[in-house]
Amino acid sequence: MSRGAGGSAGGTGNFFIGLLMMIGGGYLFLNSIRVTNSFGLGFSIFQYSRFHMTGGMVLIPLIFGVGLIFYNSKSILGWALSMASLVMLGFGIIQSINFSLRGMSAFELITILVLIAGGAGLFLSSLRNYDPKE
Repeated sequence: MSRGAGGSAGGTGNFFIGLLMMIGGGYLFLNSIRVTNSFGLGFSIFQYSRFHMTGGMVLIPLIFGVGLIFYNSKSILGWALSMASLVMLGFGIIQSINFSLRGMSAFELITILVLIAGGAGLFLSSLRNYDPKE
């Protein structure tokens, strides 16, 4: 007996059709997401109580840290300031990203959902043992 998808006697054709459907649906879904950001050096990226920290305020410790590193490359304070500032900038940038779904017709949305769910169903059913007598 020949082995199919996943080492089972399932359908190899269903495996690849389901995989292609999931990839196509995933591509269409990801293609319909709009990504924007609101990051700026004058806008608040962190807030603690009533204190707002802007992107420019995060750059000040980075400048001092880089200066300390150039003065003495073994300065633990310089490395700590630089790394903390870079981490805070990274989190601030990630926090400022906004995701939204673009406007689409009901047909487009249903097509995307059917491709993803139907492809997952075919893909997973191909991993089961297939008995032609059933």
